[in-house]
Amino acid sequence: MGVEGKKALVTGASRGIGRAVSVALAAAGADVAINYSSDSGGAEETLRMVREKGVDAFIARADVSEYEGASSMFKDILARWGRLDILVNNAGITRDQLLARMKPDDWDSVLRVNLTGAFNCARLAARPMMRNRWGRIVNMASVAGIAGNPGQVNYSAAKAGLIGMTRTLARELGPFGVTVNAVAPGLVETGMIRDIPAKAKEDLMSRIPLGRVATVDDVAGSVMFLASDAGSYVTGHVLVVDGGLTA
Repeated sequence: MGVEGKKALVTGASRGIGRAVSVALAAAGADVAINYSSDSGGAEETLRMVREKGVDAFIARADVSEYEGASSMFKDILARWGRLDILVNNAGITRDQLLARMKPDDWDSVLRVNLTGAFNCARLAARPMMRNRWGRIVNMASVAGIAGNPGQVNYSAAKAGLIGMTRTLARELGPFGVTVNAVAPGLVETGMIRDIPAKAKEDLMSRIPLGRVATVDDVAGSVMFLASDAGSYVTGHVLVVDGGLTA
């Protein structure tokens, strides 16, 4: 797919979509820095799976919502590789609650990780990518950032902000050979959907034309397209991966 030998960072890679993206990049020949914040066991498992593909890989622990921590991580990556070609901003959390019951800290924490974290990493990745006149930034958005979702005002706002950031950075970085795109999954079979009430999940399923939730590999395949040479003329785009839910 044109990523062989490229150097990639995947944030929030200790499980779920981040793990699937890391493994897919490695299978295509990219070296991978595996970021995580708290799940060390999950990160080690991702590392094992990635190294099985025969590429260079290491764990890059950092809370991406904190600029200094993210900056230190990028220094380590550049010291090891000398460059960064692909950034997948996948780190994210949920703190779901209806607006009237949502605590200010629930709002702040979701915006910090899901939006500020992506900003921090994009800012730190931009300079080396611009210098090399090549780069791919893929932001993990959500259909919640397009259509909204009751009980997720914080998450929806963060993902909508991420979409706006994606389109702006595409204009800023395009002249330097750097593409910036977003993937917006619908319902994905990850730990994040375990707390969705059964009735709500049934309602969502009934509105998905393909009749199933996405797998993490479905999402990883879309990320791979945007990160590879196949997506070299696509930038500022939001690729919806929702089985037709918002069609």
